[in-house]
Amino acid sequence: MSRTNFETLLEAGSHFGHLKRKWNPAMAPYIFMERNGIHIIDLHKTVAKIDEAADALKQIAKSGKKVLFVATKKQAKQIVAERAAAVNMPYVIERWPGGMLTNFPTIRKAVKKMATIDKLTNDGTYSNLSKREILQISRQRAKLEKNLGSIADLTRLPSALFVVDVMKEHIAVREANRLGIPVFGIVDTNSDPTNIDFVIPANDDATKSVEVILGACCDAIAEGLEERKAEKIDMEAAGEAPAGKGKRRSSKARMDKSDEEAINAAKAAAFIKDDEEA
Repeated sequence: MSRTNFETLLEAGSHFGHLKRKWNPAMAPYIFMERNGIHIIDLHKTVAKIDEAADALKQIAKSGKKVLFVATKKQAKQIVAERAAAVNMPYVIERWPGGMLTNFPTIRKAVKKMATIDKLTNDGTYSNLSKREILQISRQRAKLEKNLGSIADLTRLPSALFVVDVMKEHIAVREANRLGIPVFGIVDTNSDPTNIDFVIPANDDATKSVEVILGACCDAIAEGLEERKAEKIDMEAAGEAPAGKGKRRSSKARMDKSDEEAINAAKAAAFIKDDEEA
């Protein structure tokens, strides 16, 4: 069963592309027709592409890997933040920090700097500083939180990138392509789908359109996380319980052996004592 349907996408306005004069010829396979100078996207293909992308995202989440969501345009920022946070995935909704993927160790240093400021603030190290210095540190901390707070838990490179408006986020897409990281993207008629591994042809300017597509993809991620959790519980029940039982048995055997040795030692001591008294 499909995760979305034609009617839902139609109501969300996912079929509206850009003006005909702004189109990218590479998007021709996903365009249904042109009406009043505006390209109309083929929603049947959009439904199929959403299902394909959702299945791939589900497998990534099931394997315990991270998907980085990227959307810096105003219409999508809040939706992406809410949806990504709900499935515990990192996201970037402010300016894309150049080199975030290709120069990941430097970004991690900035995140660690934020953690260091928190630590020194809590242990009272900054209590002796002047108000001006404390204000400067607080502003620096707030800036780091705004730009990097949502990726604080991203300790290694993500396994995939989910991009809203691949034209606007071309730097993020280019970095991911350079590192061989698969890219999932909502691609409008004015964008180039060539460098996108999982193309989702749809209107990337309408809030409802982005919300419907993100909802389907994040639901798939949530399913993957649940299946991973269930498999982990099954493995623990099947594999670790017998091992634990054997461990208890062996520890009991060691206890019995030590008790026997202690009894024998006590008998020997009593025997020696009796000999000495005799």
